[in-house]
Amino acid sequence: MKFSAYLALFMVLLLLWAEGFLVYHVASLLIHLLLVAAVISLIVHVVRGRSRK
Repeated sequence: MKFSAYLALFMVLLLLWAEGFLVYHVASLLIHLLLVAAVISLIVHVVRGRSRK
């Protein structure tokens, strides 16, 4: 299985979001921004992955 940079970025951001959500309850805005960045990274990965042959 070949990993791209976008998929790796998604995984890292998702793990950071989960850690922040479970450990740090004070910085909820930053945590949710990380989640949004992770979802955008996943969408870019899916769209670019389908357009390449």
